Amino acid sequence: MAIIDVTISQLSESVAEATLLNWKKSPGDAVAEDEILFEIETDKVVFDVPSPSAGIIFEILVGNGGTVVPNQILARIDSEGKQSSAAPASETDLKKVEPDPQTAAPTSEKRISMPAAAKLMAETGLTMSQVEGTGRDGRVTKSDVIKAIAAGAEPATLPAPPAPKLKPVEAHLEPPIMTERPEQRVPMTRLRARIAERLLQSQSSNAILSTFNEVDMHAVIELRNRYKVAFEKEHGVKLGFMSFFVKATVHALRKYPVLNASVEGKDIIYHGYFDIGIAVSSPRGLVVPILRNVDQMTIADIERKIADYSTKAKLGSLSLEDLTGGTFSISNGGVFGSMLSTPIINPPQSAILGIHATKERPIVENGQIVIRPMNYLAMSYDHRIIDGKEAVLGLVAIKDALEDPARLLLDL
Repeated sequence: MAIIDVTISQLSESVAEATLLNWKKSPGDAVAEDEILFEIETDKVVFDVPSPSAGIIFEILVGNGGTVVPNQILARIDSEGKQSSAAPASETDLKKVEPDPQTAAPTSEKRISMPAAAKLMAETGLTMSQVEGTGRDGRVTKSDVIKAIAAGAEPATLPAPPAPKLKPVEAHLEPPIMTERPEQRVPMTRLRARIAERLLQSQSSNAILSTFNEVDMHAVIELRNRYKVAFEKEHGVKLGFMSFFVKATVHALRKYPVLNASVEGKDIIYHGYFDIGIAVSSPRGLVVPILRNVDQMTIADIERKIADYSTKAKLGSLSLEDLTGGTFSISNGGVFGSMLSTPIINPPQSAILGIHATKERPIVENGQIVIRPMNYLAMSYDHRIIDGKEAVLGLVAIKDALEDPARLLLDL
């Protein structure tokens, strides 16, 4: 018997512990090298942990929902064992999972997918024939599925869920009286708990104030409509609106560097680079991936990176590196229909821009009432280091750049 310990390495500089979400294997199960054993959730991301060796799961020491730390032994694998001679199940309360035909040992007649890949294909409706396997012996991995989705693979048509079964109600009966008041207690995920902690930290440690303005989006809309077909043909990505907001924001941060600064103790740290966090919604909660060195990126670069982050957020595959750092953030509540909001600063940053739904509204222009596509902007800022003057002028600079995009080219 040759026992191999299963551990996790250092999570990140700011993450001391994590939660073991879900075991893919049970004691006595055979496992291949690099096959996914379980999922780990930190306060930032969820990631898969592969097996360090082929063999048999000899013992599981930490069950689903357990707290784990770096270098802790979570399970043991008998690298020389056979499935028939595996040790009895551990006392850990794990449910036996029926083997999936797609995850069985490789054969020359059938392509194989790793468990995480099979799960993702089932969720997205893709089939094995749509994904190219790059793993050992042609195995399909989770990253292969993500690449297929990013490349535009069309999902197969999924069967409609069955209609719920309803009890027939007699026409002459009175409406039933609700005698039960159901409740469900669900523990916060580590990510949701971390979001709550950081929001409270922001509210308690920053002197948050917000300023507002409105922007006429017709110039940006006309520019986008004029070039969106040629842009997509040339760069292979759609031209959206967020890249204009990002470029306009960097334009304003150059003019008013304190908006791009942060507080450390009694010092103000002025950043000579522009790492913009874009708040996006994921199935597990709000995440803020970072666009790094945005001042050196083209509109096409920004659109490609945002599309990549959006796909990763939906699939839960954002890495710690994607979410670490940032000097300023942008939150887009407009995608959900928000007209106005006061975004909360993402510490240790000192300001955040909130953008909202663009709606046609009547405004006065040259003494005449006209209809224009208007967007309300909000900037929340830390009043400890940012005066109202810088915040207001910074927001006006964003407004001016969006209403006259030529300013971005001429640096005006």
